[in-house]
Amino acid sequence: MKATSGQPLLSLRDASFAIDGQALVQGVSLDFQPGTLTALVGPNGAGKSTLLALAAGDHVPTQGSVQVHGKAIDRWRVRELARERSVMPQDHAVRFAFSVHEVVAMGRLPHPPQPAQDAQIVEASMAAADVTHLAQRDVQSLSGGESARTAFARVLSQQTPLILLDEPTAALDLKHQESMLRSMRGLTQAGHCVIAVLHDLNLAAAYADRIIMLSRGRVMADGTPREVLTGERIHSIYGQPVTVIEHPTRPIPLIVTIDP
Repeated sequence: MKATSGQPLLSLRDASFAIDGQALVQGVSLDFQPGTLTALVGPNGAGKSTLLALAAGDHVPTQGSVQVHGKAIDRWRVRELARERSVMPQDHAVRFAFSVHEVVAMGRLPHPPQPAQDAQIVEASMAAADVTHLAQRDVQSLSGGESARTAFARVLSQQTPLILLDEPTAALDLKHQESMLRSMRGLTQAGHCVIAVLHDLNLAAAYADRIIMLSRGRVMADGTPREVLTGERIHSIYGQPVTVIEHPTRPIPLIVTIDP
């Protein structure tokens, strides 16, 4: 992994993205450092997935810039960029009859082949995502949660400094939600930068170092879970009354909905 010498791994500068004159992301300037887990939160249509797509280089900003290691993201060659950032999109269905093992092994394709090492990385990634027992299953036969875990294993096997995950826990049961977030924390402890779109504010509060709350394509709050997840702010942006209390077993805020 590259040393950054204090330079952000990922930077957005006044980044905007519009389609047919409709602004989906507006004037966003953010820096992301190695060793951090950032949760992008906000109501439906807030611009979370669009912002992640800009960070991945899948969308070209209509204004402003996106840089990885200080270099404009559209100046990276495809294979080089695939060694710097990995992406788990919302739609991670595979339309062909690949096995789970084959899909996870695809994460090694951007790297020079090293068969023994690649095999170890693939096996470790499947174990971390709890899909080892599914290795020979056709991915088209998987449940939504099994498919999500396979996609996450593929991201793990890619071994990139920057990891971008769009609603990675949406299809997962309670156990695997917690397991995936713990894996994400482990990645940050190893120096990776992880950015995840999350709808569950309590998962974001429990695991993220930083929460960025979006609304209508703009950053409305950026800080620690305690700084961002206030009852007044959540009510204002989501339109849902909540109370924020102390979690009974963890030193984190807990968001509980209340009747309007």
